Amino acid sequence: MTYRPDNFTVWTEIPVTDLAAAVAFYNAVTDAGLEIDDNGPNPMAMFRPKDPSGGVAGHLYPGKPAADGSGPTVHLAAPGRLEDTLERVRKAGGQVVSEPIALPVGRFAYIRDPDGNSIGVFETP
Repeated sequence: MTYRPDNFTVWTEIPVTDLAAAVAFYNAVTDAGLEIDDNGPNPMAMFRPKDPSGGVAGHLYPGKPAADGSGPTVHLAAPGRLEDTLERVRKAGGQVVSEPIALPVGRFAYIRDPDGNSIGVFETP
């Protein structure tokens, strides 16, 4: 039998060199309301799903990002039109690395955050 979970992705971690700066960048791009949480063994800032009992989430943490654009790509939802999101990326210090890409499920583009992490941003209504 083939394994088919509800979500193959169960959690994401995005390493950043400056957590406060990364929180500012990702809040500007995604409007996620990220806040630094110092309650665990390491500080982090969580992307929280609408439904915490069934959504896939992730976090930013102080760590060593892969070489510029060479690590895995995490795809994140961003509110509104994709073109507006890409403008927020530029204004917040990130780099847009692709034109919008259309798929049957929606549109997205590749960006790099200020640490060089490869991120896909998906247009959401």
